[in-house]
Formats: sequence, structure tokens, C-alpha cells
Amino acid sequence: MVENTAPAAALDDRWRQTHLGRLMGHALRRFDERVLELMTHDAEVPLALSNLAARGQVGAAHIHITRHLGLSGSRLTELAASAGMSKQAMGDLVDQCVAWDLVRREPDPLDARARRIVFTPTGLLWLEAFRLAVARAETEFRALVGQDVATVVALGLEAYALG
Repeated sequence: MVENTAPAAALDDRWRQTHLGRLMGHALRRFDERVLELMTHDAEVPLALSNLAARGQVGAAHIHITRHLGLSGSRLTELAASAGMSKQAMGDLVDQCVAWDLVRREPDPLDARARRIVFTPTGLLWLEAFRLAVARAETEFRALVGQDVATVVALGLEAYALG
């Protein structure tokens, strides 16, 4: 029989379920799921997109484009870097969003070799629905945890993210 010589603290792995990074990840997934749920019921979202979202075809990964695409457009490399994704993975998401008429590729006016990803009119409707859904999800969060806690959480996350 081999004797375990690991410290007692190492044998207690409850910390793996409750550390701050894991809790932030769970919170982000819950928030994004709620935003998508709200968007599926928004009358301003084109029906085809609502149906895709309701069937789970539009997911948190697609929210990266919504979150990170500049209003005047972005190059694929900028979009991928901003979202923390590989260029190839972001390219796949952009291809799906092009097929769904959320975005289109157009020539970059500053570099004839480059392309910019820009919102389509449908994509701008989607972006507005996203804005409204985020505002509602934030309001629900504040109601759930209380205004004071929500303010402290927001300030703490902002300081941590920007620090």
C-alpha cells in the first residue's frame, strides 16, 4: 500500500468549485444565456434569428461578435483579438453571421488587400436587441443581489479587468 504524503489541504479540492475565476465563468455563462433568452422573445429581432436562438443555434460564441464588432466595422484580426479568439475560430463565426445576414464583409477603405466586417441592417436590429437584453439582465441581477452588492460587484470587476 502506498501512503499518501500530500498535505491535507491538497486533498480537500472544494476550492476548485468555488474559486473566484470559476464563479465569474459561471456568472458570465448565466448572464449570456439570459441575454440570449430575452433576445429570442424580442419582437424587433428578425424571426429567423429568434428561431435560431430559441433552438440553441445562436450561442454565447456569437455574442462575441455582437460585443466586439465596432460600429464602423472591424478587421477579422482586430475582432478575434478583442474577443480573445483565434482568427480561424472568429472567421468561422463571421461566416455563420454572414449566412444569417447579421454582418457582411466589405473592402477596407484604408487597405485594398483587407476586408472589414460590418453590421448589416439586420445586424443593427440584433445589436439593439442585444443592448436592451443586456440592460434587462443587468436590472434582474441588481434586483436579485441588491443595488449595493451589484454596485460593488461592478466596481470590483471593472477594477480587476482594467487593472
